Amino acid sequence: MTVRSILQRLAAAAAFGAALLAPPAFAQGNVLKVVMHSDLKIVDPIWTTAYITRNHGYMVYDTLFAMDASGAIKPQMIDKYSVSPDQLTWTFTLRDGLLFHDDKPVTAEDAVASIKRWAQKDSLGQKMNSFVKEWKVVDAKTFTATLSSPTGLMLLALGKPSSNVPFVMPKRIAETSPSEQIKEYVGSGPYVFKTDEWKPGEKAVYTKFAKYKPRSEPPSGLAGGKVVKVDRVEWRAIPDAQTAVNALIAGEVDMVEDVKSDLLPVVGKDPNIKMFDVNPLGNQYVLRFNTLHKPFNDPKIRQAVFVALNQEDFLKAVHGDPKYYKLCKALFICGSPLATDKGMEGLLESNFKKSRELLAAAGYDGTPVVLLHSTDLEVLTNLAPVAKSLLERGGFKVDMQSMDWQSVVARRAKKDPPNAGGWNAFLTSWVAADVLNPVSAAFLNSSCEKALFGWPCDEKMEQLRDAFARETDPAKQKAIAEQVQMRYLEVPTHVHLGQWYKPVALRKNVDGMIQAPVIAFWNVQKK
Repeated sequence: MTVRSILQRLAAAAAFGAALLAPPAFAQGNVLKVVMHSDLKIVDPIWTTAYITRNHGYMVYDTLFAMDASGAIKPQMIDKYSVSPDQLTWTFTLRDGLLFHDDKPVTAEDAVASIKRWAQKDSLGQKMNSFVKEWKVVDAKTFTATLSSPTGLMLLALGKPSSNVPFVMPKRIAETSPSEQIKEYVGSGPYVFKTDEWKPGEKAVYTKFAKYKPRSEPPSGLAGGKVVKVDRVEWRAIPDAQTAVNALIAGEVDMVEDVKSDLLPVVGKDPNIKMFDVNPLGNQYVLRFNTLHKPFNDPKIRQAVFVALNQEDFLKAVHGDPKYYKLCKALFICGSPLATDKGMEGLLESNFKKSRELLAAAGYDGTPVVLLHSTDLEVLTNLAPVAKSLLERGGFKVDMQSMDWQSVVARRAKKDPPNAGGWNAFLTSWVAADVLNPVSAAFLNSSCEKALFGWPCDEKMEQLRDAFARETDPAKQKAIAEQVQMRYLEVPTHVHLGQWYKPVALRKNVDGMIQAPVIAFWNVQKK
């Protein structure tokens, strides 16, 4: 062996050793790498309620108002607003310096077009907009809403924290029909979506929008200053829970949003990892009915599901440790002002004998329930098998069809018969902030074609939701909420299956994560 070859081998060995000792390339620079709860495949946050798309929306777009940590609605893109003494005219003025990612100014025309598109799709938006006679652009920064009658929903709706969120898009994009997905992704928010680097199944990339103008207030919930402290955020698609945790422990990623419950103790013991409760209000599991097709077109058969199911089997199957879940028969979140157990006696207790009796009385003919099973979200994966078992013991026939969550999201929008690519039921979860009252709880929307997938149609429920929207007295609102819960049990739109809580896991060098119903990446920095 020549001296030259020996030196070359020594140099190669030194380089290899240095590579082992050096931090990974991805950890260098001001880049945050995270594993979200799902892969990003749909990027129109008005077209779908999927939370991964909502989270994407908060990266790319801004909102006119936002909910702070106390639940109060605060101006966000709005500088000032006023309401006339008769409560029938609202006037809104945008802040100075707001820009879209194509460097064009955000105008009142953009805001009005964005509100109109969102209000056609969203349950709370529809109800709020039913009070509006006219949205009018006054000048480049000012617009008004003229109402037919007063409502307390205006700020609650425009500051809605979760799906669907009234994000502000350019007018040309916001004029896309809400039943069609947008094809251009020009935002108004703190990050730019790198469409050229987006690879579904692998990663989604966002870079800091240097011209974004944050508010001067400190961040609080989803309100306040959205100050971006990293140059780049990468959402890495790692569907295997163990692989994601291994990447976090190895420092290959900085955060895992959805750690598998049985891995939480392992992650919690690592000295380089911290747990953060991003959403103290928690979440609510639900089973959603498709009311268009047999067997769930019959409310009597839907009532039998309330008798066949129980909450604890679902919560244990996913979370195991009771500290991460709560049994709650109240339709509206336990611990909130509108929570009540009224009408829930004997329900959600898996009384299979009674379920079979109800099915026989309703004339159930054995039509299979096509149950969609999400396989790649840890917080959902175990739910459908539990539902299948309990429903079958309660007298139903069940055809469980397994697919990834994004396929569930696409399929649930179809009205086709269940045996022709449609569906009868699926399970999902809402953040608590979405289901605190009869108007914001989107699955209660029973306005037929205007309702969310499942398309329930019940005039009495809509009358009750209207009454709640008009009422301002908290005591009277609670009484109406009780009536809503009783009507919900007569003509079910879905079944609520208990509350659950889970922290996110972060490397200890990541600071500034905000407590909010949504994972927010402003104010976050890497030390």
